[in-house]
Amino acid sequence: MILSDVMAKVEKRRTRKRCGRGRGSGLGKTSGRGHKGASSRSGFREKLSHSGGQVSLIRHLPKRGFSNYPFRRRYDVVNLDTLEANFEAGAAIGLEVLGERGLLKVEHGRLKILGNGSVTKSFKIKAHAASATARQKIEAVGGNLEILGRAPKKNRSK
Repeated sequence: MILSDVMAKVEKRRTRKRCGRGRGSGLGKTSGRGHKGASSRSGFREKLSHSGGQVSLIRHLPKRGFSNYPFRRRYDVVNLDTLEANFEAGAAIGLEVLGERGLLKVEHGRLKILGNGSVTKSFKIKAHAASATARQKIEAVGGNLEILGRAPKKNRSK
């Protein structure tokens, strides 16, 4: 076996198609795009949902159910162990303070305190929401948790 013969069969990199280089190349004249139509023009891009003249799949499928996605409340969350490690006793903690210190990336504009970890220091915390365990742990140490106002719920009594 000769190594050069073996390697001759292996294509390391496939040669690209050279379109529009005369009739002898097999891709001359229309360059493999055919005659007329949108796909023969430059800049043409077919949509993913395009089904070639028949009704697209997305329009075949029934629309059922309800999605709460546009109405959901999203929070920037922080755990008690993070507060314990990065703040001294009696510190006032809010969304802005956490963002300035780099402990939290403020994306949603609402702060939620979660109860992971233990607390030995008392804090003055302003948040939009807190878990039940976080509230218990903060109040057990003598800390203050102020829940900021939420958007009012719609009146459904009618």
